[in-house]
Amino acid sequence: MKPAKIPVDSGYAGLVADLNGLLDAARRTSARAVNSVMTATYWEFGRRIVEFEQGGEKRAVYGAALLQKLSADLTARVGRGFSADNLESMRLFYQAFPPEQISETLSRKSIGNGPEAKSETPSRIFTPAALAAALPLPWSHYVTLVRTTDSPASLHFYHEEARRGGWTSRQLKRQIGSLFYERTALSRDKAAMLTKGAKPRPEDHESADEQVKDPLVLEFLNLKDEYSESELEEALLKHLEHFLMELGGDFTFVGRQRRLRIGNVWYRVDLLFFHRRLRCLVVIDLKIGEFTHADAGQMHVYLNYAKKHWTNEGENPPVGLILCSKPNDALAEYALEGMPNKILAREYRLALPEPKLLTDEIEKTRELLESRRK
Repeated sequence: MKPAKIPVDSGYAGLVADLNGLLDAARRTSARAVNSVMTATYWEFGRRIVEFEQGGEKRAVYGAALLQKLSADLTARVGRGFSADNLESMRLFYQAFPPEQISETLSRKSIGNGPEAKSETPSRIFTPAALAAALPLPWSHYVTLVRTTDSPASLHFYHEEARRGGWTSRQLKRQIGSLFYERTALSRDKAAMLTKGAKPRPEDHESADEQVKDPLVLEFLNLKDEYSESELEEALLKHLEHFLMELGGDFTFVGRQRRLRIGNVWYRVDLLFFHRRLRCLVVIDLKIGEFTHADAGQMHVYLNYAKKHWTNEGENPPVGLILCSKPNDALAEYALEGMPNKILAREYRLALPEPKLLTDEIEKTRELLESRRK
């Protein structure tokens, strides 16, 4: 039985638009509420990390080791979202917005008439509401600010303009990348520059769905993004790690999700091995989906970085392995173009596993993992 047709002039389209608008507004409100709690929580994380480091001479020398240990322990207890890099962002966040600045902001907003504005140790008694009032931007904005600005003056300029103009995360990144602060400082008519330059562009728009499904929000709430395949990717990487080490003993595991920084951008190498017979690093990048030329270009960037920063004296140049796990069309491709001579390239090809062996394993493992998820 076919459903009855609704007349075009019945107002039904208006009902759909109205309900869609309600849902969109609700999602944006949810995202703002979560981000408010995230910002306050991570400022407190940064405060406690800094205060712990300043608690004695011995603690002061911990440095990166403290963040690495904190990352491992917190991840084991509460799950994702607490990599050493994220913890460093929280520490930088607190240092960029110290208690005295929070108090000053609250006083200007006429919120700090109580003990929060007068206490000599305000960082110990700031309420989440007070922190949200002083730090109104989403957490992703603060990560961008503390990671990509190069001076306190530029950081606070972008913070105020993003707050005043309601910039999205994309707009903030674009403005920083276009040196909006420096161009405004050099402009003779700064007011006109601020008005014209701060106008959003179509590519700056972020939907309510994107705000709710922000990876940082999902990590904070300990939720999994049902639209991503990160869980499948993690399972594939774990299996490939064990599979490669069982192929004959030539592969020695070095690390997973190894981070590297090029300019102001952070990248991650999925798996890093050392091949004992070839005496070289093997950089492995797994792609969930179809292989593109950009994947090959990115791998060569990784190899150049690995050759310069991770390769020890006497070792051969690193080799890259790109694995794509598109259903029914897996692909494995070695990046050997950087070899200094054809003999070494031939030796690499003879010593490394056949691409078909790897693609077959990817196909088989993916099918098994997906069958368990149904």
